Amino acid sequence: MDKHSFEEAAELMHLFPLLGAFIGFLAGMFAFLIFKLLPNLVVGILTLGFLLLITGLHHTDGLLDFGDGLMAQGSPQKKIKVMHDKQTGTGGVALGLITFLTTALAIGGLTRIIILQSLVTAEVSAKLAMVVAAWAGKSAHKGMNTYFINIMHDRYRSLRMIAALIISFGIAMPLLPFIGVIGIVASILTGLIMVWISNRHFRGMTGDVFGATNDLARMTTLIAILAAIKWL
Repeated sequence: MDKHSFEEAAELMHLFPLLGAFIGFLAGMFAFLIFKLLPNLVVGILTLGFLLLITGLHHTDGLLDFGDGLMAQGSPQKKIKVMHDKQTGTGGVALGLITFLTTALAIGGLTRIIILQSLVTAEVSAKLAMVVAAWAGKSAHKGMNTYFINIMHDRYRSLRMIAALIISFGIAMPLLPFIGVIGIVASILTGLIMVWISNRHFRGMTGDVFGATNDLARMTTLIAILAAIKWL
């Protein structure tokens, strides 16, 4: 993508949850259709694979680089340099495995009745978490992240954030009353925690941190949904 493309995408960042709803619907239909044919665990693994396939593994690369950056020792600049390294280290592999195994198991732990609704909510939440991170965070260096952070800090930043929240809650609440709210709240907290971590380790957000935020928020939302189902 060129500069103009990034600027256009950034202008529409508050609508990211709508994109998440579409992605979640596709993944949810896929899971729903194979649910009766295969064991739950296999459904979880294949559905996660389907999600990664249709999103082009773009966020996955960020997740692995983020794990490497966290494990690197030294200054924020050195940590960012490690994240930009094409080689994946132990930190990236470990974080990727934990995130994807947990996500697959969480999907497999859902029932056929709510798997579509849960995946739509999870993908809406994943995109909302990135919006929250851009709204609350600052840029660590000039790059892809800068376009999104700048647009979420312009004079319409509050309106953009409110719009993203309305869209997210408006989609999740009808699908999973109350439980959907818990899932959305979990994603908001994930976005804010990612801002705190990025400020501490990198002195701001990077494109890799945004990618990691997407995958981690999906995971935490699914965990929150399962926990809510169990206790409610």
